[in-house]
Amino acid sequence: MKILLAVDGSLYTKKMLAYLATHVEFFSPTHDYTLFTVQQPFPARVKSAVGAEVTRTYHAEEAERVLAPAFKFLARHGLNPASSWKLGHPGEAISKFAEAGKFDMLVMGSHGHGTLGNLVMGSVATQVLAHCTVPVLLVR
Repeated sequence: MKILLAVDGSLYTKKMLAYLATHVEFFSPTHDYTLFTVQQPFPARVKSAVGAEVTRTYHAEEAERVLAPAFKFLARHGLNPASSWKLGHPGEAISKFAEAGKFDMLVMGSHGHGTLGNLVMGSVATQVLAHCTVPVLLVR
């Protein structure tokens, strides 16, 4: 099974990884894993003030800061995931990446905060569920 793990470095990412580790059907060296995170772009005026190279470096470092702990966790359990990151709106970028990569399943944590309509799942999870055609497992 080809599994996409959407991570953001939060407590909910840690809960999602812990959940996977306790469920052999999702956590096995027979599956292919990809870690994925999304960095929100700076407003154009910020990019023009500090320069494209500074913003590119910042986003790459932030993505690595988010991906590294999840990668280490999976490696400690004998798994060797691929990893990727994109700039954009998280809900939209996660959905598009999951579909373009032809993943069998998307697993992500659910924050459970936001406006009244997003209290149960969080706005990113709500958007992913609304737009993604890949099966989604939300861990809360």
